[in-house]
Amino acid sequence: MRFLDDQDPRGAEVMAALHPYTGGARVVGVTGTPGAGKSTLIDAIIAIWRQMGLRVGVVAVDPTSPFTGGAILGDRVRMQRHATDPGVFIRSLATRGRLGGLSASTGEVVQVLDAMGYQRILVETVGVGQDEVEVVSLADLVVVVVSPGQGDEVQAHKAGVLEIADLLVVNKADQVGAERTARDLCLAVEMAPAGARRPKVLRTTASVGAGVKEVVEEVEGLLSDMEVSGQRAASARARTQKMVVDMVMESLGERVRLLVERDQGVRDLLDKVHAREVAPRQAAAKLLSEIARDEAKATEGPAE
Repeated sequence: MRFLDDQDPRGAEVMAALHPYTGGARVVGVTGTPGAGKSTLIDAIIAIWRQMGLRVGVVAVDPTSPFTGGAILGDRVRMQRHATDPGVFIRSLATRGRLGGLSASTGEVVQVLDAMGYQRILVETVGVGQDEVEVVSLADLVVVVVSPGQGDEVQAHKAGVLEIADLLVVNKADQVGAERTARDLCLAVEMAPAGARRPKVLRTTASVGAGVKEVVEEVEGLLSDMEVSGQRAASARARTQKMVVDMVMESLGERVRLLVERDQGVRDLLDKVHAREVAPRQAAAKLLSEIARDEAKATEGPAE
C-alpha cells in the first residue's frame, strides 16, 4: 500500500496483479463534519460486523500532518480495540492537500483490501466540511453522520452532503437537541424534490453502542436491495469508468506540469497567452497535441 500512497510506479504493477480478484467487497462511505463521532460509530459497526463473521477493512482519511506530510492517526487510535483482530485491517491515509475528503490513493487502497478478502470496507472521509462528496464515487452507499445542532446546517447544504446520503445518522443522541436535529433532517428529506434520495434518519449514541445495530441492519438491507435491483452493478460500472477517467486526467495534468517545467517552448507559448497573442484554448490544444506527439514517439520506440 505504501507504493500506492507514495505514487510509486511499482504500485501500477501491484494493482494489475490484484485487479482480477476485486469486486467482492461491499464499500460503505462514512462522512460528516468534525466532531460528529464518525470514528466512534465506525468502531461500533466493526464490532457488530465481526460478530456476524465478516472480515472488515477500514480506510480512514486523515488531515495531512504539517510536520511529516503523513496522516495524523486520530482515527486509528479510536479503533485500537480491533488492532489485534486478524479479521480487521485499518489503514490511515493523508489527504496531502487533496480536496473532496479523500486522498489520491484511497480508491486503489480500497481495491487492495477487496482483493485481500475483506467483505465489508468502510471509508471514512477527513471531515473538513460539507463539500466532501467525492466518497459517493467510491462507495456502494454513503452514511452521513451529524451531531445534535447540525440539522439546520445540513439543510442549508442540501446541494452537497445531504444529497449523497443513503442513510442519515444523528449521533450523540443522548445530548440536548438530538431529537430536534433528527426532526429537522426528516423534514429536509420529505421536502426533497421528486426523484431525489430519501434516506432514512436514525439516531445513535455510538460511544455506548445504542442504535448501532439498527444502523448495521439498515446498511445491510440497503446493500441487499441494491444487489437485487441491479443498482449495485450499474453503480460499480460507473465508478470503474470514473476511476479510469480520473487517472487519465491526473496523468495528463502531471504531463502538462512537466512540460511547463522543462520545455522552454511551452513556457514561451504561455507567455504569448499572457501577452494576448494566443488564445487560451489555442494554447491548450497545442499542449495536448505536444503530449500526443510525445506519446506516439514513446509507443513507436527506437528506429530500426
